[in-house]
Amino acid sequence: MPPNHGVFPFFPPTRTPFIFDTKTIEIIIIFLAGASTFIIILPGIRGKARPFWLLRVLTSLFIGAVILAVNFTTDWEVGHVSANTSYKAFSNDFVNVDVGLWVGLKGINITLKGNPVVQNNETINYNEQFNWELTKLVDHEYYASLQSGLPNPVLYVAEKFTDNSPCTLQSQYRVCAYYTSALMWLAFCTWVISNVLFCMETVEYGAYMMLTTAAFMVFSLLSFGTVTHASMCSIKFGSVTLRTVFGGSFWLTLATSLLCLLIGLVLILMSRIKPKTLKWLFNLTVNDEPNNSEKCKAEDSCSDDMDSPSMQLRRLS
Repeated sequence: MPPNHGVFPFFPPTRTPFIFDTKTIEIIIIFLAGASTFIIILPGIRGKARPFWLLRVLTSLFIGAVILAVNFTTDWEVGHVSANTSYKAFSNDFVNVDVGLWVGLKGINITLKGNPVVQNNETINYNEQFNWELTKLVDHEYYASLQSGLPNPVLYVAEKFTDNSPCTLQSQYRVCAYYTSALMWLAFCTWVISNVLFCMETVEYGAYMMLTTAAFMVFSLLSFGTVTHASMCSIKFGSVTLRTVFGGSFWLTLATSLLCLLIGLVLILMSRIKPKTLKWLFNLTVNDEPNNSEKCKAEDSCSDDMDSPSMQLRRLS
């Protein structure tokens, strides 16, 4: 007979909080592998432009990695607050916790960590993800969280982002994130085109595409920033309020767009002022010699001058 008076023991599953986004790690590993490959073949590059070639490759890979990675990060907008709040439904027990809200382009993450982590004989360390798409709302995952019995602070913040909530936070963030993501994918396409043009004898056009990449990234920031001008519901825990600010992905995108703008402007100025130096830096051949037709014309003119009457008189004299 099993123990506990004929009832099989129940062992609750061990909950592991969210640590990092696997898609972001995959993108970083792919671009690091590409950078390592270019570093390995670096000794095969001839000429004094080798350091500039390495700098150009690493800078381009960094820009591409940022454009792709920020589409999947969850720190475009972040907020934290420490509060004493109820932990479970139908319970008068209060716990001291840190509540965090992480907003990305694909959804939100809600973190809950106790101070200390173990309180009331329970380990308080949660990181729950609620995704949205065009045809999928946060409501589906919210109702699943209700059935699984997540703590009250997590459910309270997630409820603000449901479609039935009067706050309309989900519709505001979802629309802004949709256009922001679309503009970032356009920036990735122009980044690829600029790299193709840099490998050809069209460096100036590649610089223009780099400026276009910077423009799309700036427009994406403006698109996401419009959500701050909308009316927001207050997320309160007692006397304290959870407020959000722009996070690391937002500022990283801004810095990368300024880098693209600087690179584009410098290359355009060099193409106008010192085009030969620019071609030399990009390992492009510079033809200083005239072409064959010009050589033939020069030789014909020389032969005509040699056969003129004046030249014949000079020879006789």
